[in-house]
Amino acid sequence: MKVLNIHEREFRASPQQVGVLIDSLASPKDSLWPRHSWPPMKLDRPLGVGARGGHGPIRYFVEECMPGQAVRFRFTGPVGFDGVHSYQIVSAPGADRVLLRHTIDMTVHGRALLSWPLIFRPLHDALMEDSLATAEASLGHSPGMQPWSLWVRFLRWIISGSRTRKQRRPKDITNASPDA
Repeated sequence: MKVLNIHEREFRASPQQVGVLIDSLASPKDSLWPRHSWPPMKLDRPLGVGARGGHGPIRYFVEECMPGQAVRFRFTGPVGFDGVHSYQIVSAPGADRVLLRHTIDMTVHGRALLSWPLIFRPLHDALMEDSLATAEASLGHSPGMQPWSLWVRFLRWIISGSRTRKQRRPKDITNASPDA
């Protein structure tokens, strides 16, 4: 089954400002990944081609990195996820507008034919909306939050053994540790 999943948000910012957010991924000063509510993105070295890691049960390596513009990761797990996910800056109308897009482009097979639509997609969609809200807050804007669905809250509760964290606005975690 072919999967094309896109999340994007337009910001009043320069491409350079948004590029800094992409370049911060998996670093101690990550200002794009919503680690205040989700498992952190971890890589075995700084963001760059060949860096390996993931978040939660999702595994990948950096296949392409264009500093200040885009990064593309190739999935290595879970089994049945064949493809990539990426963040990229896309032109937006207006001199002071930038579109940040996250794309999954993959084919799923085997068990992933069920796990993608029932488990991974709802969690991924919630995580990406939180990531875009984190980007908004990092740019000094009020983050537009998409509330988690009952299904996402249930999945997080099951996966965490009933110890899941609640959804938090990025502005509320400015000085919080990633594991708070």
